[in-house]
Amino acid sequence: MGVLVGREAPNFDLEAVVEGAKFVDSCKLSDYKGKYVVLFFYPLDFTFVCPTELHAFQDRLEEFQHKNVEVLACSVDSKFSHHAWLKTPRKQGGIEGVTYPLLSDINKEASIAYDVLAEKEGVSYRGLFLIDRDGIVRYQVVNDLGLGRNVDEVLRMVEALQFTEQFGEVCPANWNKGDKTMKPTNEGLEEYFGSE
Repeated sequence: MGVLVGREAPNFDLEAVVEGAKFVDSCKLSDYKGKYVVLFFYPLDFTFVCPTELHAFQDRLEEFQHKNVEVLACSVDSKFSHHAWLKTPRKQGGIEGVTYPLLSDINKEASIAYDVLAEKEGVSYRGLFLIDRDGIVRYQVVNDLGLGRNVDEVLRMVEALQFTEQFGEVCPANWNKGDKTMKPTNEGLEEYFGSE
């Protein structure tokens, strides 16, 4: 499968644990049509880098929600493992307090569809996909198992995508919200460099 950018994000229908540690029998990507989605895969519950990432996304969840973005986390663990991890305090390596859905990809179907399955280890790499309101993947990044992600960068990419959609301009290297953008033309590039 490889690169999914520009293509329709593979749909899934997975069991999940949602806010309040409630079990849900069916969570589909198609349920989120009309919203932006940050879907991120992580290797396993009750590990080391993973809880730092899940808490980091929770700490910024309100910012994502203000931008009409749903955050979904997915691993190959069972819904029962997710539930137990959600009941474990942060100081003990748990993710108590995380409120966005945790998807159970126990059959590894989503990990395969998104091409993030580390076959030797039998877990998912740290794949992250920014999906637009029409269900198209607009950004993806895959980290190796030991490399945690930067939530600031994910928010930056959401802002860049929404800016380009709204204004039709493009965002140059190292762009942050409020920085100068450019028209996607030769003249726009010359104007951008000419005003440095």
